[in-house]
Amino acid sequence: MTKSTRQAKQNSAPKLVQWRFWTVIGVILVVFVGLTARAAYIQVIEPDMLIKQGDSRTLRTRNTLVHRGLVVDRHGEELAVSVPVRAIWADPKTIHQHESLQDKRRWTALAEVLGQDVESLFNKVANPKKRFVYIQRQVSPAMAKFVDELDIPGVYLRNESRRFYPTGEVSAQLIGFTDVDDKGIEGIEKIYNEWLTGTPDTRKIRRDGKGRQVEILEEQKGEAPKDLQLTIDQRIQAIAYKELKTAVRYYKATSGSAVVADVNTGEILALVNSPSFNPNNRKGVSAHRIRNRAITDAFEPGSSVKPLAVLSALEFGAVESDGMVDTSPGWMRLGGSIVDDPRNYGEISLTEIIKKSSNMGTSKLALSVPKEFLLDTYYNMGLMSDTGTHLMGESSGIFHERSRWSDFELSTLSFGYGLSVTAMQLTRMYTILGNGGVKRPLTIVKGKASSEGERVLDQHNASAIVKMMESVVAQGGTATKASVPGYRVAGKTGTSRKAVAGGYGEEYVNIFAGIAPVSAPQLAIVVLINEPGGDLYHSGDTAAPVFSKIMMGALQLLNIPPDDKQVSSLASVHGGDNAG
Repeated sequence: MTKSTRQAKQNSAPKLVQWRFWTVIGVILVVFVGLTARAAYIQVIEPDMLIKQGDSRTLRTRNTLVHRGLVVDRHGEELAVSVPVRAIWADPKTIHQHESLQDKRRWTALAEVLGQDVESLFNKVANPKKRFVYIQRQVSPAMAKFVDELDIPGVYLRNESRRFYPTGEVSAQLIGFTDVDDKGIEGIEKIYNEWLTGTPDTRKIRRDGKGRQVEILEEQKGEAPKDLQLTIDQRIQAIAYKELKTAVRYYKATSGSAVVADVNTGEILALVNSPSFNPNNRKGVSAHRIRNRAITDAFEPGSSVKPLAVLSALEFGAVESDGMVDTSPGWMRLGGSIVDDPRNYGEISLTEIIKKSSNMGTSKLALSVPKEFLLDTYYNMGLMSDTGTHLMGESSGIFHERSRWSDFELSTLSFGYGLSVTAMQLTRMYTILGNGGVKRPLTIVKGKASSEGERVLDQHNASAIVKMMESVVAQGGTATKASVPGYRVAGKTGTSRKAVAGGYGEEYVNIFAGIAPVSAPQLAIVVLINEPGGDLYHSGDTAAPVFSKIMMGALQLLNIPPDDKQVSSLASVHGGDNAG
């Protein structure tokens, strides 16, 4: 019995459900519930994140390359163009995956052709998590071909454009330049950046895992860039720059500027500065070379504005054009200061006041009219406002308006002290004199010239002043070196000391401003020589000869006929001899 009982215990069946089974079931249920909850959270509550991640892997926006518009002169000659170049870039992740850095021979060759250090290249691609880094921008086609032939895994080329300036330093400050991303940062390039920059055509595509395009989702048409035509005549620009650069070097001057304008339209035909720079290679160029001094730097104009004192007296009626002014004894005391001439000129005409540049004469004329009328004349001639060119950095000059003016302050104002103007402002003043008293804004962009202007002077008085200024260039005047063979020229010198703390220093500014031909004025030119360093420091010896050469070249290029009486009579004599 004991034996049978023991056998019965051995044959008894195990329990169907054990704790291991319930454990497995529990784990499965937990995992299933967790997955269901996660799926519901992703699909219902926050699906955007996964959609965004998926799109980041499959969606791409492709842009077409758009070059900037051309900048051309009035005759269509190119001043700024865009040329195709390549950019070298790298994918650090691909480089590390392919172990490209192990091939030091190719990387050394790449560094040598780019003029870089091998270690600096390695540092740029050291982070394997990055997917894009520039190696070098705007490389030449030849250099790009060499890089392509190196065939370094993870190093690629892409198309881009670079700005090129065919005229180089001749028009550098005016045209300006762009940065490495082809965005205008100086001069015309910056002012008209939006006009010159188009928008690319864009395509939004979907690609597969191998980077192949499988679907075009969206297409958008871009806007083509627009060209810009300036009023500049590059032929005159080149002549003006050549003569100015030569003069700055010869007279050992700090700098110089020259502006050429059409008196009848207000169009700027030339605007140059020296020293200049090469906009195609700006490495190491200092800031003072980039500055467009003709519009940014203001100087006391000196005697170049003396015609305004005579003009204000004529306009007010204080004197007639054939009137006389007594400058005896050659000096006078105004308050605690003295105004004088180099010598006693006695009683002289208005023409002689301008010809001899008499401080006494202009002072007496300025004091013969009401203060408000005199100041209005200066305002009307555009000396206290911008010129209308809208060039970047243009100064409106320096003029300290005050409620009370002493006679000495009005006197010094009459011969160009107590205010500062730019070469461009002075050019505008002389265009007004040249066109018979009509004030127009100066323009630098073709097609924006104002057909109508504001009359600010009596035409008879404006013409009378121009004829008076002709004596300055004639024999016995202060600027005989400004004469132009075959043409009648009117102008005025301006030699002023530069202001320093507490008074005036020993440095000079030399200005000559003039108009030609007098019989039918066409051009106004202002030449400024800043701080001549040689023995010659008068405008008649420095700025006047430069004016003569620029004016002669411009008149000949524009085919403006001579109006000098002696040349005309000589031509008629020769014509008669040939006929006989």
